[in-house]
Amino acid sequence: MPHFPLALATYFNYAVDEMAATPSLGEFEQVVLLAILRLGDRAYGVSIREEIQARTDREPAPGALYTTLDRLEEKGLVRSRLGDPTPQRGGRAKRYVEVTAAGVEAVARAQRSYRRLLEGLELPGVAHA
Repeated sequence: MPHFPLALATYFNYAVDEMAATPSLGEFEQVVLLAILRLGDRAYGVSIREEIQARTDREPAPGALYTTLDRLEEKGLVRSRLGDPTPQRGGRAKRYVEVTAAGVEAVARAQRSYRRLLEGLELPGVAHA
């Protein structure tokens, strides 16, 4: 990570160290984190896809979901563990996923930002945002 002099950070009016503490999230990353939180200890690839589809009417491609899960794990926002292999899965184990404390904070921060942006805003043709 590049190091910026304090004077430069002050010039840009933000603290670089503070920004690095809680990574920003893309919209699909937020959807995935929220689905995992809803599922609790039942969160693994297939159940996450099903939860997203049921709640958003979107059907994410498996590749997009697993790429996002890998990226979230690299950011420290989720952690995964392998369950026991099962004959129903051809001897393969499920990869269970849970949201870390940093992941909860990141999604909460993103949602607070969305609420502040929507506050007092009337969307044309929408009763409640």
